[in-house]
Amino acid sequence: MNLFNMDNNELLEKIGEYGRKAGRVATRPLLLLYFVWKSPETPRKDKQLILLAFAYLLLPIDLIPSGTYSLLGLTDEAFSIWTIYKKVKQHITPAIEWEVDKLLEDWFPETRYEILPD
Repeated sequence: MNLFNMDNNELLEKIGEYGRKAGRVATRPLLLLYFVWKSPETPRKDKQLILLAFAYLLLPIDLIPSGTYSLLGLTDEAFSIWTIYKKVKQHITPAIEWEVDKLLEDWFPETRYEILPD
C-alpha cells in the first residue's frame, strides 16, 4: 500500500477499515483530521503532518509493534494522532464537524429504542 499515492476515496476507505475495528469514538478524530486534510484552507505544513500521522497509523511499520506489546503498541499510534490533532484542531469548522458526524452515523448507526405502552 502506498499511502502517498492514494486518492481521497482510497484513504477514506482505509480509515473506515481501521475505524470499524477501533470503534466510533476512536474514529472521530481520524475523520476530523481527514476532512481538515482535504480542506483547501488548511496550510500545507499541517496537511503534511496529518498525512504523516495517517501513514504511521495505517502502514504496517511501527516503532512499538502492537502485535508484540499489545496496549503499549497502540499507545504510540494514539499519541501520534492526538499530537497532530491538537496541532491542527483550529482548522476544524462546523461544516467539517457536520461531515464527520454524518459519516459516523452512516458507519455506526445508533440504535434507537422506543418504549411501547403496556
